[in-house]
Amino acid sequence: MEFHKRYRFLPVVLLAVLVSACSSTRDTTDWHDLHSYPQHDVLEVNEGIASYYHNKFHGRLTANGERYNKRELTAAHLKYPFGTYVRVTSLDNGSSVIVRINDRGPHIRSRIIDLSRAAAEELDMIHDGLAKVRVEVLAWGDS
Repeated sequence: MEFHKRYRFLPVVLLAVLVSACSSTRDTTDWHDLHSYPQHDVLEVNEGIASYYHNKFHGRLTANGERYNKRELTAAHLKYPFGTYVRVTSLDNGSSVIVRINDRGPHIRSRIIDLSRAAAEELDMIHDGLAKVRVEVLAWGDS
């Protein structure tokens, strides 16, 4: 009898954990929709220098509260709202990648975007560390 009293709320707690694990705080723009079609209306274009996060930042909190994951296609921008999707194209080799803005930066005046390591690998800029890029806004975020 004592066992049942002590654990009577266990099913409710387990259900709450299950429901919260299935929820998401990300914006409504579907990442797969952006990657499924090569043509998008470009909302804004900028050109400049891109850099990428050092490995030491892996796991640290970003400005929007997420943990930085070097294997995700994310980036930092000083002004674009969190959740904004941009296509970053290397002006050196023509390769491109679509990333989601989830952090603030870069904090070096001459740079316009700071990419995750995965995004930098897509642009083949790991060796040089910096790349001349075009940044095209594909979908504005919410915040």
